[in-house]
Amino acid sequence: MEKKNLCIAFSTQKGGAGKTTLTVLAASYLHYVKGYDVAVVDCDYPQYSIAEMRERDLRMATDDDYYKSLAYQQFTRLQKKMYPVVKSLPEKAPETAKALMSKGNYDIIFFDLPGTVNKEGVIYTLSLMDYIFSPISADRVVLESTLRFASRLNDNIITTGKSRVKGLYLIWNLVDGREKTELYEVYEQVIAELHLPLLKTFLPDSKRFRRELPTSHKALFRSTMFPANNALLKGSNLDTLMEEILEIIKI
Repeated sequence: MEKKNLCIAFSTQKGGAGKTTLTVLAASYLHYVKGYDVAVVDCDYPQYSIAEMRERDLRMATDDDYYKSLAYQQFTRLQKKMYPVVKSLPEKAPETAKALMSKGNYDIIFFDLPGTVNKEGVIYTLSLMDYIFSPISADRVVLESTLRFASRLNDNIITTGKSRVKGLYLIWNLVDGREKTELYEVYEQVIAELHLPLLKTFLPDSKRFRRELPTSHKALFRSTMFPANNALLKGSNLDTLMEEILEIIKI
């Protein structure tokens, strides 16, 4: 079956909203669990967080016999390699993706972009996405910044037909279960007035989302080499979120 090469970005202009973590979790879950072929273009210059995570994962799998064995078992069972993670400058991202596609077909290519739309090439690259998902949290500063960002994209490049973007969706992230639901109801009313679609699934505020390959061999959650551990997956809503996204992108 021909691959779609769908271009997707978890994007926001506020740091700490979870876009990089979401990109890794989505790529690993869809590639290693759901069987899709994915690639990641890391445009988050200069830190390149996902590319550095891949390097840490590779070092751990090379130096630690436990993870070396885990990797061997996984890739033997799946009969597929790790998904590629390639660095790019934001303005060069379309060319980088085109080079990736020339070497192989992918179901989805994820883009991790800088947390500011003022950097060169960010808006242009976003205009070439098929779908954009913007994580939001109930922090007023983060929320207002992201809503301005999403509204600007929606008004200037999506509803005008000047892009290939089929949809921009907001995702509640870092949801604290102790917060009153009234707060979210107020925010969701504002979101509705801006005509910005909001996904039904939310992600809780949990330390598991920051758990990478530990030297103690405890269950891991965030990795470019392995999917989130099944035990940690429960209650994370990650699997539900991925199913909702798959329903939207129809792949």
